[in-house]
Amino acid sequence: MHRYNKVVLALGSNLGDKKNHLINAVHLIHNEIGFVTQASAVYETPSWGFDSFPFYNMCILIHTHLLPQDLLIRLKEVEKKLGREKKTTDSYQARTVDIDIVYFNDLVLNAPDLQIPHPQMQHRKFVLEPLNDLIFDWKHPLLLQTTRELLANCNDSSEIKKVSDIHLPKENYCFQQLNFLAIEGNIGVGKTTLAQKIAQDFNAKTILERFADNPFLPRFYKEPERYAFPLEMSFLADRYTQLHAALGKHDFFNDFVITDYYIYKSLIFAQVTLEPDEALLYRTVFDVMYKEITKPDLYIYLSQNTDNLLANIKKRNRGYEENIQSDYLNNINKSYNEYIGTLPKEKLLIIDVTNIDFVENHKDYLKVLNVINQKIKQ
Repeated sequence: MHRYNKVVLALGSNLGDKKNHLINAVHLIHNEIGFVTQASAVYETPSWGFDSFPFYNMCILIHTHLLPQDLLIRLKEVEKKLGREKKTTDSYQARTVDIDIVYFNDLVLNAPDLQIPHPQMQHRKFVLEPLNDLIFDWKHPLLLQTTRELLANCNDSSEIKKVSDIHLPKENYCFQQLNFLAIEGNIGVGKTTLAQKIAQDFNAKTILERFADNPFLPRFYKEPERYAFPLEMSFLADRYTQLHAALGKHDFFNDFVITDYYIYKSLIFAQVTLEPDEALLYRTVFDVMYKEITKPDLYIYLSQNTDNLLANIKKRNRGYEENIQSDYLNNINKSYNEYIGTLPKEKLLIIDVTNIDFVENHKDYLKVLNVINQKIKQ
């Protein structure tokens, strides 16, 4: 399972064009730090702890791979870009933008420069009111209270006034137009990770291949000629059963489903691994099953060079994959290319990820999303 962090940030501004400062902060965070999945309304609140202009405040929920201290550094950079000046005293002061980490998963952290959850959040209505707009099921990890309970118990009597909503970058994507997205590619290309990331950010449901449960897989990599046919038949049966059952349960008028494989993968691999007589029998069985499976709205093929595939396979350190050779990957790639050449162009998107790290580099991930989004718009 792809690991990511769910983080709630509180944003505030009381200088200049306050709403625009918040909008710019949200966009910078989305473009440089993590995917912004939710935002509260913008609220006007009096300054808290010092006499100054009223604040505009809001909260956002983001998904990021960054750790807390790294996230703090990046948020300070966003504040600086938006004109916040470095504090010269310990007292509160007016600022163009202020960004605080409220929650970071269920983490409790008490470092000299960072405390999580924010130690004053339960006393501040200008944090709790926007926080209550967000849809999530967290409880304060120390107080064990929901946002609604924290708000009810808060003694802050400050007047809070809703100003407006803002447009999220997420709303520029058209993924809601898809019902079924299949992501494919060679071994080690990152199709499962990409499927999981998109599903997490766009609230989609995933159907992920159950390769780890196949007892023939480690035997095949050691003795391919002996175990190729039982391996491919078992994979075909499992993929058909999983896809047929899972896709049959979904309401495609309302659900968005992402898979990290499509059943045609079975035929692609079988053409590489099986002898001609075995392949003929396999194709007969495959054709019967293929007719019963729902076809994806969009088929994404991730293209990667063989050296990078081998490096990725080595990095994930699955013992049964240690004998995979470049010739095998090249043959699979050739078989994929033959298949995707038969697909309708309007249903196919090929993304070259040779120089893209959509796992660790957030900007690269956004590049991939934008390429997919442009395809959906066509």
